[in-house]
Amino acid sequence: MSAPPARREENTEAPPRLPPARGELSRAVLAVLSGRGLPLPDEAAVAAAEAYGEDLQLVLYVLYELHYRGFEGVADTLEWDPELLRVRAAAEEVFLRALRRDAGTGSSDVSTVVAGLLAEPATDDGGSVSHHLRRAGELWQLREYAALRSLYHLKEADPHLWVVPRLRGRAKAAMVAVEFDEFGAGRADAVHAHLFAELMADLGLDARYGGYLDAAPAPALAVVNVMSLLGLHRRLRGALVGHFATVEITSSPGSRRLAAAMRRSGAGPAAARFYEEHVEADAVHEQVVRREVIGGLLAEEPGLAGDVVFGVEATEYLENRLADHLLSCWRAGRTALRDRRR
Repeated sequence: MSAPPARREENTEAPPRLPPARGELSRAVLAVLSGRGLPLPDEAAVAAAEAYGEDLQLVLYVLYELHYRGFEGVADTLEWDPELLRVRAAAEEVFLRALRRDAGTGSSDVSTVVAGLLAEPATDDGGSVSHHLRRAGELWQLREYAALRSLYHLKEADPHLWVVPRLRGRAKAAMVAVEFDEFGAGRADAVHAHLFAELMADLGLDARYGGYLDAAPAPALAVVNVMSLLGLHRRLRGALVGHFATVEITSSPGSRRLAAAMRRSGAGPAAARFYEEHVEADAVHEQVVRREVIGGLLAEEPGLAGDVVFGVEATEYLENRLADHLLSCWRAGRTALRDRRR
């Protein structure tokens, strides 16, 4: 069974390298980022792309990454390049339209949707990655899971910070309180992104930021892209709160199972520690998010209830697509990582 590449002795904090293209759209965008002045695709070409496909999701990922750490050799000034922003806006429209079609029910019943997040099923129906890994996951599957999740966890909580200036009162205060914990409560060695890098080291993985971008299939890119999409647009602040609530409310039980999976596999103490930290912290965060972040937001802006629901539904939809990909590959005995020879 193929496995993620082993850890490299390189600067884990350096900007990642640009990945190879996955289609015509990403080829054109990557050419511009690398300094080759090829023409960018027009809006019609972007609009014709598959919303959840490899090409469009890679375009979104690399253009969003300009707002995080950027890429090695890519000029910082390209972060706000008008032509690249035009392509990104067209790609976002394709992605957002598909999510509203496939995940959005149009409901504004926040209480019912949040109650659904709180309900842990009595038995696993076979669709849960954390249940699978706890019960029967092999070490190579745990390594693949960590490699793919590293695209978010090595910048954990960063996308959610964008919503803070867009909140007021209770919602803002509570959001900052939760984020303070995510960033180690003032201690660099307790920052959750740092803990995940230590988890990767225990698993013998490459802990460089963005090190597994080329290995990540479109479903793994999409779950990260939706955070950036919602975080970067003030008009989608309610949906970002819905996304944040979904992550925090569902994290504790899932993290308990993943910690058990790491211990069972003998992955190492740092691998288990990352998830053990989330069991306790997110059990507290869940209540703060429900009562203060969501409650505070809707007390100030009740018209955002439908957006909060959409954020929950879009998050669950994309997570389920990723889970389907992982489990279908693993049950067939094959890697869930991209075949980069294609």
